[in-house]
Amino acid sequence: MTTESIPDAPAVAPHDPGPDDLRYDYDLLVIGSGPGGQKAAIAAAKLGKRVCVVERKHMVGGVCVNTGTIPSKTLREAVMYLTGMAQRDVYGASYRVKADITVQDLLARTQHVIGREVEVVRAQLLRNHVTLLSGSGRFVDPHTVAVTGDAGSPDLTVTAANVVLATGTSPARPSSVEFGPRVVDSDGVIDLERVPSSMVVAGAGVIGIEYASMFAALGTRVTVVDKRPALLEFCDPEVVESLKFHLRDLAVSFRLGEEVASVEANGSGTVTTLTSGKRIPAETVMYSAGRQGQTDALDLAAAGLEADSRGRIAVGDHYRTSVPHIYAVGDVIGFPALAATSMDQGRIAAYEAFGEPVRDLTALQPIGIYTIPEISYCGRTEADLTADAVPYEVGVARYRELARGQIVGDPYGMLKLLVHTGTRELLGVHVFGTAATDLVHIGQAIMGCGGTVDYLVDTVLNYPTLSEAYKVAALDVTNKIRAVERFAV
Repeated sequence: MTTESIPDAPAVAPHDPGPDDLRYDYDLLVIGSGPGGQKAAIAAAKLGKRVCVVERKHMVGGVCVNTGTIPSKTLREAVMYLTGMAQRDVYGASYRVKADITVQDLLARTQHVIGREVEVVRAQLLRNHVTLLSGSGRFVDPHTVAVTGDAGSPDLTVTAANVVLATGTSPARPSSVEFGPRVVDSDGVIDLERVPSSMVVAGAGVIGIEYASMFAALGTRVTVVDKRPALLEFCDPEVVESLKFHLRDLAVSFRLGEEVASVEANGSGTVTTLTSGKRIPAETVMYSAGRQGQTDALDLAAAGLEADSRGRIAVGDHYRTSVPHIYAVGDVIGFPALAATSMDQGRIAAYEAFGEPVRDLTALQPIGIYTIPEISYCGRTEADLTADAVPYEVGVARYRELARGQIVGDPYGMLKLLVHTGTRELLGVHVFGTAATDLVHIGQAIMGCGGTVDYLVDTVLNYPTLSEAYKVAALDVTNKIRAVERFAV
């Protein structure tokens, strides 16, 4: 995920799709089969349109399925299970399911899940009568795409009334860093031959800190380097401090406010030199320098489009580019660059292209960070509310006080609610710990409906569950509000 944004595309006149135009081979052509492209194609197919998707054979499902979200989250689950991390509070700090964990142990589960997900994507496209063209696409003109076929697939030229670009991103590789077997990016880290004894993670964004926590759980001595003075600045500071405390307990070292000057690698290891002069030896370096939009091969100029220096395409309302019949969705348009939002962006773009009524995505979008432990939040932060002079109170529930927290062995998890002291409206929810990325949706639903904290106070939640944290936090915050009212003169 990135927190950068790019300017909107220039305003254009609304595009009237009219009836299906049989001058074109397809009503919609989608380049890329990741979350955004797949959902755009299926949405158009459900409207009865002729749809095709251009994708390389080995990348069906896009970066999300093959090298990004699905592999990294599956790897995390394998790490959590094999290391016994989730049960150590119950069975002791030395508890492990497997003593010597190999990369093969981790990849066995990862490759299984990737294979199944690829088949799910293929089956969904087939079931909806979407044509899958194997190869790479580039524009010939705004309505024409040349498909260079993969081995065994023919070269084709196809036309379409509308086009959706969903090509995703790839790891940015600075020219100053020489990548190889010991210096890898976030795609290459899952191809390491062995679990390294030590690692430098250069770049403490979401991807970097997720992998840092996974390898730390495996027993790797991890050093995190980032030029920014704080970690995950867009998250709640209390949650971030909890994460840092937990990672330090796993022997992670942080070098924040530091920048990598150079990385030297040889057959025995690496030495990372910082601009301050510090030198850090490690078996492996994972360089996480952000993501680059995969647009170089599209020949955007032939369609009247251009990308910025990071390969991203500017869009306006409903993800329309400056060319009225061409849309762009997913990571290739920049922030928020999440699989979840990309899916709805694709659906909205397809509906817009064919005149189907559509509403913009709600601003209440959850953020999920799959560190160990997980972080997830939705809505406002305390810093936001303070800056905007919004009166609020905080309610906190800690997993160690929940029966379910004891059962699952999570003594450090917490849930925080931010509530408007006047209207009692729920303004934000921040979760740290087991199932955080699932739990956040309860708060999201309440906020989306304009609900108040009183709903949580007055409702019954299953016991014992982690969801009960909402009830505990709601009672905590209402008691604080009541105390102010009682003592007010």
